[in-house]
Amino acid sequence: MREIFEAELKQLGDDLVAMSRRVEHAIGAAGEALLHQDLALAESVIADDLAIDALERDLDERCVLLLAQQQPVATDLRVVVSALRMSATLERMGDLARHVAQVARGRYPNAAIDPALSGVFTEMNEAARRVAQRTTHVLSSHDLTEAEGIERDDDLLDSLHEETFRVLLSPTWTGTAQQTVDVTLLGRYYERFGDHAVSVARRIVYLVTGEFAGDGSGIR
Repeated sequence: MREIFEAELKQLGDDLVAMSRRVEHAIGAAGEALLHQDLALAESVIADDLAIDALERDLDERCVLLLAQQQPVATDLRVVVSALRMSATLERMGDLARHVAQVARGRYPNAAIDPALSGVFTEMNEAARRVAQRTTHVLSSHDLTEAEGIERDDDLLDSLHEETFRVLLSPTWTGTAQQTVDVTLLGRYYERFGDHAVSVARRIVYLVTGEFAGDGSGIR
């Protein structure tokens, strides 16, 4: 029985990595669609989000079954509960990538980003892609150094988010009302994406060390 239980725990970990890989692809593709007015790419991100949702539902159902049937304690309980929380976090990251793609689709064939902010959003997309790549790596390896890297990239996303407000509030901003709304929403999506990645990183730290620094206050 113990061998079966351990195999089920390993499968939970493998499924989290699979979810993260899909999220990694989604945020990269959504950013490309946004920056290059690629309608087909935006549509693919929106459609593929259903697969991330399905993975979360399946993983959560198996977590609940493990809790009910195996009644795990100590470290095993920590693994199952953390998997439940991380699957929900990864699903939300997928949703945020989908939101970016929906903005790109909604403005096609025009650009959603005013040229004054194209550089900022290029940096945001690169930082978000790094965050997603690091998240996949930390889930598969439990590398605490990589977890620290996620925190650093999240700090960069926070700084870039603040930069969007500086530009929007500048007297030289000439974007339309729609562009102002889009920039505000997109900045928020990227900033939240980073926060959710931090949540995953901190839960991995908790699994490895038993010390929990919180999963990112205010994350929704």
